[in-house]
Amino acid sequence: SGLVFHLLSGFLHLGGLRTALYNFLFAKQQGGTFILRLEDTDQSRLIPGAAQNIQHMLEWAGIPPDESVCSGGQYGPYVQSQRLHMYSAAATSLLESGHAYHCFCTSQRLELLKRDALRSGQTPRYDNRCRQLKTNQVQEKLAAGVPHVIRFRLSSSSEPFEDMVFGWTRHEVAEVEGDPVIIKADGFPTYHLASVVDDTHMRVSHVLRGSEWLISTCKHLQLYRALDETPPTYAHLPLLLNRDGSKLSKRQGDIYIQHFKQQGLLPEALLDIITHCGSGFNSNRLGRRLDDLIEEFNVSKITTHSALLDLDKLPEFNRIHLQRRIEDEGFCCHLVDELKNHITQTYGSLIQDPIVLEPTYIQRVLHLRKGHITSLKELVSPMYSYLWLRPSVSWQQLEEMSSEVQDITALTIQVVQGCGNQYTAEFLTAQLKLIAKKLKKTKYSSVMKILRLALTGEQQGPSVSEVMISLGEQEVCFRLQRILKH
Repeated sequence: SGLVFHLLSGFLHLGGLRTALYNFLFAKQQGGTFILRLEDTDQSRLIPGAAQNIQHMLEWAGIPPDESVCSGGQYGPYVQSQRLHMYSAAATSLLESGHAYHCFCTSQRLELLKRDALRSGQTPRYDNRCRQLKTNQVQEKLAAGVPHVIRFRLSSSSEPFEDMVFGWTRHEVAEVEGDPVIIKADGFPTYHLASVVDDTHMRVSHVLRGSEWLISTCKHLQLYRALDETPPTYAHLPLLLNRDGSKLSKRQGDIYIQHFKQQGLLPEALLDIITHCGSGFNSNRLGRRLDDLIEEFNVSKITTHSALLDLDKLPEFNRIHLQRRIEDEGFCCHLVDELKNHITQTYGSLIQDPIVLEPTYIQRVLHLRKGHITSLKELVSPMYSYLWLRPSVSWQQLEEMSSEVQDITALTIQVVQGCGNQYTAEFLTAQLKLIAKKLKKTKYSSVMKILRLALTGEQQGPSVSEVMISLGEQEVCFRLQRILKH
């Protein structure tokens, strides 16, 4: 069984990703085939490189199509502009059976119809004028080369159909719409004809698409009947909207998948958030991965109301999935390489100690910060620069905080050098508390502030013991001895 995900040629955005994901999950669950078809019949809206971008983004997200332009398949080509002969043959068949007709109305006439309708507060629609043309009139105009389109003759009564999400549905399209164009003046088909012909040829069993196509489905079913073909089963997915119920605008460049990838967001976090805000699953817990989504997907649980997406929660989703990747040995190696690239790009020649670029050092940092950071790039932000660069802290700054800086620094070096195998956060915390007890004027909290500033140049951040574990014994001693040599 084939399952199709139509994608108009454009870059992949969150709404498209969710539709693709639901198709992918359904196909995997049913043991079917997930097909990606590119619809490039509107030549005026073509974007160079968009087809490759869609395929790459689906692969990056972990949901590659089984059949597509790039993957191939036995029902290709998967680009509509390469299948024009099929649409032309279908249109000819409809003309011969009387289900379609040539329309010679000019764009000026159609514009006037639209204006008149809007002026009288009606919905613009074509008045089906060319339906009445006699055969000889049509032949004369065709022979004279008059520009024309082909329209499908809508039936006055639509049959109801059972949608997997919306249940039994019926739209009397002929009452509110004029006959739709199926072949444009440039010879290219519209979505209505192309999708019906393609679904038939590709033996598509199910179509999961956005609910904006729900009303058009009655037109598509009439086309199937006119072509004497069996339609697929439809599931129309509710819209993905902003948290306030407004439409996700494609003009906000930040809803495109490419943008999230460049920001360093993990594909699992995106898949998790777009399914968490909607319906269609047996449970709705945070932190699901693709295997969980396949297992828990349940098409009968998809509700008809829109899914409200709160992108402000994305960092939280990313934090959970980043922690999982750090804890996974295989993934962690990739993260180490990625973070090393970020460190080199951000700090490069400023790095004094090459040890900070060694995998063991970077891995230690990742394990200590997992659960705290929402993205890898956070670790190269100024607040974490002390991990990669030695801070410049003056003796005067520290002396302003306590007159016992000399003792605090010397005693801490002593503790670190005498740690041996006990260099753990718990051991260090206990030892630093003992140091504070030996001092006459400085409280434990001030000791921590002094050591934090001396080691990081910052006044806030992770616990001092974690900072010391991250940097390692040698580097802690180096930084503190440098202060003693003021």
